[in-house]
Amino acid sequence: MPEGDSVYQVARKLEPALVGQPLVRGELRVPAHATDDLAGHTVTGIDTHGKHLLTRLDSGLTLHTHLMMDGSWTVTRPGRRLPRDLLPDVRVLLETRAGSTAYGISMPVVELVRTTDEHGVVGHLGPDPLRADWDPAEAAARLAADPARPLAAALLDQRNVAGLGNLWVNELCFLRGHSPWTPVGEVDLPALLRLAARALKHSALVPGAYQVTTGHSRRGEDHWVAGRSGQPCRRCRTPVEVAAEVTGDPERRRTWWCPRCQPGPGPDR
Repeated sequence: MPEGDSVYQVARKLEPALVGQPLVRGELRVPAHATDDLAGHTVTGIDTHGKHLLTRLDSGLTLHTHLMMDGSWTVTRPGRRLPRDLLPDVRVLLETRAGSTAYGISMPVVELVRTTDEHGVVGHLGPDPLRADWDPAEAAARLAADPARPLAAALLDQRNVAGLGNLWVNELCFLRGHSPWTPVGEVDLPALLRLAARALKHSALVPGAYQVTTGHSRRGEDHWVAGRSGQPCRRCRTPVEVAAEVTGDPERRRTWWCPRCQPGPGPDR
């Protein structure tokens, strides 16, 4: 599932194909930018903040995209094109003079902003463990600002920590032995954030480690609790429980936990 490490890896995949390359074709197939033509612009850099991707151009513009749940990027080599059945879902098309083409598929967020105005789309985000300016003290302070808030909900709030999605939040709660509904004020936040940063960096940077939390990359053995409802806990054999998300309630996402390894309040606290 797309999380901060997903977007970081996307950026690294796009960089060799786009950065330093003039565009001979640049289409944004969304109503707000249907008439904007990026041909003639040169990509100067690609940055990420949490789940947001920022593709910067030499014209002083930034292409801001967000994968949400269904978006993806793919790159084709010179002389190759995207399969015909995927073309209706293309929202961004960037073809370089060298012949490579990057396609943004089913992209729910496509915006063109001035690079100097990037704060308008990412300024609300908290510190990101995958950025050079990662500030764990600031992240801890933001989380601690509402000490009664359930831990999982606080970690999912991108204004506190950018880049942690549902998979990582569930796995981190398990690894630290906290019920997802433990009040933030009862948690050793510096220790949790050290683990979060180490895990996210390992996932993003180490080949074969992407979103593997158990140390075992074989399918079905890669997570402790996420997606394992009813299956025995890998540590104590207690069945893993799940609480379904509540429509319209940002505090409640689908949540997996082991009630024995993660003692504390439950979903109806």
